[in-house]
Amino acid sequence: MKLVLKNTGKLTLFILLFGFTHLQAQDVDDLLGELDEISPDQAQNITATFKSTRIINGHSIETVAKNHLDFRISHRFGTLNSGYNNLFGLDESRIRIGLEYGITDDLMIGAGRSSYLKEYDYFLKYRILHQKTKGLLNPVTVTLLASASTNTMDTSPTMQFFNNLERQSYVGQLMIARKLGERLSLEVNPTVVHRNKTETPIDANTLYAMGVGGRLKLSKRTTFNAEYFYVANNLLGNGFERDPAFRNNLSLGFDIETGGHVFQLHISNSRGMIEKQFIGDTQDEWLKGGLYYGFNISRIFSFDKKEKH
Repeated sequence: MKLVLKNTGKLTLFILLFGFTHLQAQDVDDLLGELDEISPDQAQNITATFKSTRIINGHSIETVAKNHLDFRISHRFGTLNSGYNNLFGLDESRIRIGLEYGITDDLMIGAGRSSYLKEYDYFLKYRILHQKTKGLLNPVTVTLLASASTNTMDTSPTMQFFNNLERQSYVGQLMIARKLGERLSLEVNPTVVHRNKTETPIDANTLYAMGVGGRLKLSKRTTFNAEYFYVANNLLGNGFERDPAFRNNLSLGFDIETGGHVFQLHISNSRGMIEKQFIGDTQDEWLKGGLYYGFNISRIFSFDKKEKH
């Protein structure tokens, strides 16, 4: 009887050890399988093409992450050629305050109010394609922007509004960007801007523009940015011409990342901070000193309960 029990105990121990070893082997196989799925040889989404959802004035392909809120404050001062008595523009200021929220990692909504022309703007932005790390599949990131704005200034002899519909403007934009290594990112922005009522009676209601922009990484936390919007209406023929008083917008600046904030310092020939303004209403020229300097401050707040604080 003792011999039987002894042999039974050895058999039980052998079965347990074999089963445990077999389970360990299965766990290792499962783990190796998971590692294969996230192999560095597999194409991944490119991230951080730009530091912010804006290059300078215009949007970048970036979106606010899911359940995150971007609180943005933008300032534009007066022109450099306004003279010493105006402290070369520092005595004047226009501001836009905006809130932008990530519904998903690729879909965001936003709204803001500009003291310039007292305009409210609201937009939806959706990233439909991610640039990949390897291969020819998805060589660029593509994002769509649809926005509208409402002018709430009092009617005047120079700008008369007879109904609320005349106060509305609309923008549709396609953003296509590629990150070329760690230092350089480039973007093109075909854009259509429609104003129900224009600043002058001889200006086209619908503008067709091509924006180009980019950033050059100078250090871990600093980039040099540039953007230019060319309005192509005069190339399209009769009925689309612009009022010759208006100019194309050129802006240069720097992004400085300070942890929870992105600080953007720049200079531009436009005082406007939304597409309808800096594409449609720019009248100043770089070579004549019609330059506005200003800054954007972006602060991200997380409402994601899964994040560790």
